[in-house]
Amino acid sequence: MMKIAMSPAAAGLLRALFARTGLPRETVLLTQYRSTEWHSLTFAGERHAIGLRVPGPDAKAIVERLLAGIEEAEFAISGQILADIAVQFQPLVHDDGAISLGLEALTIAA
Repeated sequence: MMKIAMSPAAAGLLRALFARTGLPRETVLLTQYRSTEWHSLTFAGERHAIGLRVPGPDAKAIVERLLAGIEEAEFAISGQILADIAVQFQPLVHDDGAISLGLEALTIAA
């Protein structure tokens, strides 16, 4: 498995996202990841773009669990506040039954 270097904010966000499924980490595959610094006059943080793929016969149920109420959900991320999260594009069902989806998020330093 290839390791991707990411910031603590991004790693915490991914852990919180995967925890929403209640399933082992290997159930959801990270296919794309990009984080960029973000600043306003009073806050500093990161913008995140995340691509995920959920394989297997239970993909639809897992994606529904992951996305249920995601835009209003509270995420526990050490040293960070999740200011915003949204579905970047609607889930795409592949011929093999896997589902891909994209998320965008903004974390700010607490």
